[in-house]
Amino acid sequence: MVGTKSKWEDELGRWLKPFLDRLGHKARRRMCPLYISGLIGPGDRKSVQPMAARLAPGKYDQLHHFIADGVWDAAPLEAELLIQADRLVGGKDAVLVIDDTAMPKKGDRSVGVAPQYASSLGKTANCQTLVSLTLARSEVPVMVALRLFVPESWTSNLVRLKRAGVPVEHRAARTKPEIALAEIDCVIASGVRFGCVLADSGYGSSGPFRQALSERGLLWAVGLSRRQNVYPADIALIFPIARTGKPRKYHIPDQPPVSAEALLAEGNWQRVSWRRGTKGRLTCRFTARRVRVADGHKHRMLNSRMQCMPGDEVWLVGERRSTGEQKILCVEPAGRCHHQDARCHDQGQVGL
Repeated sequence: MVGTKSKWEDELGRWLKPFLDRLGHKARRRMCPLYISGLIGPGDRKSVQPMAARLAPGKYDQLHHFIADGVWDAAPLEAELLIQADRLVGGKDAVLVIDDTAMPKKGDRSVGVAPQYASSLGKTANCQTLVSLTLARSEVPVMVALRLFVPESWTSNLVRLKRAGVPVEHRAARTKPEIALAEIDCVIASGVRFGCVLADSGYGSSGPFRQALSERGLLWAVGLSRRQNVYPADIALIFPIARTGKPRKYHIPDQPPVSAEALLAEGNWQRVSWRRGTKGRLTCRFTARRVRVADGHKHRMLNSRMQCMPGDEVWLVGERRSTGEQKILCVEPAGRCHHQDARCHDQGQVGL
């Protein structure tokens, strides 16, 4: 490959140009294309030394400095990434997908590494976890943000943070939903166009996360734990009179909550087919109910048990796959539902 340029390298150079213009330094503009070519081009070994031997003999030190020792501001590149992502896939029919990305690790010195759930392995393992944001449209995804989650075992240990060189501004504990919301704000501020936010139950089960999306005026559909308690949308709050003791100060629901899975089990399940996949038409059974999620403030009930009060009203959507797997989604507050079928409002169920 040395001394020649293939067609894909020419195309890569044209694609990288707006990013290279943001780097500013001549040496960085030379090394960046070499490093990316080494990552995506031929060759099994992707560490710096073999890539330099293949692509830039005699320039190992420069390439190593670019990757390991160079200090430069990533903000201009991140800003350009958002511009290019919006140009490629942005629009009203685009979606912003929030997810986790795990990188398994064997040691304990890499920042944020700890025993935690690794999505790539499907189990708890020693790994780093990153919060990712992906802009997608028409099955074309473009990742626009990737931020490291630092678990409590790190944020509570100042010595460990200093030894690893974690900047002061990144030492405070932040949950994954908090990280995601900060990145969503950056995406919005940049002017990237999208119509809906999607996330799995790791984020959707957080009431503050859902409420924050609504406060930003965003449409959203997020996963929800099947064990999450919910109330029917027509739940009534009553003010029972205590027969003995002090009079009650707060209203309570007139019926107990049930799990999301139990409530949907009573629904009218209908088969829906929406597009063709690699193995034929994608088909599942769906049902939906209007509910109020039981994630409001807690009250002590008449039986002395603590119970969460009804929170926001949402659409609860159940999906049953042919494999027997069941998924539950929580969709934007029902008051803003744009479903066009009048059957949506028939007895609180969606006519899917």
